[in-house]
Amino acid sequence: MVGRLELAILIGLQASGKTAFRRRLLTDNHVVVSKDAFPNARHRQSRQMRLVNEALATRHCVVVDNTNPSPHEWQPLIEAARAHGAMTVGYWFPPDLPAALDRNAAREDRARVPDVGLYDTLKRLRRPRQADGFDRLYEVRFDGRGGFQVEPMEG
Repeated sequence: MVGRLELAILIGLQASGKTAFRRRLLTDNHVVVSKDAFPNARHRQSRQMRLVNEALATRHCVVVDNTNPSPHEWQPLIEAARAHGAMTVGYWFPPDLPAALDRNAAREDRARVPDVGLYDTLKRLRRPRQADGFDRLYEVRFDGRGGFQVEPMEG
C-alpha cells in the first residue's frame, strides 16, 4: 500500500508496456484512469480530470494510464495533484518505436492502434524532468525476463 496520496502518470508510446506495468505494480493500490476506458465519449479530457479529482478528493491514489507525451497533458494532472496534496510520480517509458510497432501489431481488434498514432505520439513525446513539477521520476524498461526494470531518473 502506498503510504502517501499519490498521482502516478505513465508517459510513453502506445504498446510501450505502460498498461502491463500498471497492472503488475500499481492497480492494487491506485484507481486507474485511462481515456481508453471511454473511447467514444465526448470531452474525454474533462472526464479524465473529473475522475482524477474525484479519486484524489476521496484520498485514493490514482494512476493515469495514457501516452501523456508532453507537458500539455501533464500540467493539468500535476495541478490536480497539488490541489489535493498528492505527490506526483512520473513513469517514463523511453521510446523504442520498432518494438512498440511489433507489440502493437500483435494486438487484437480495438486494442491495436493505427501505426500513424504511434508516429504522431513519437513526434510529441518528451522526456519528463523534475522541473516539470514531478516530485519523483522513474525510467521503466522491460527487464528481458517478463518484468520491468525501474530506475530513478535524475534532473
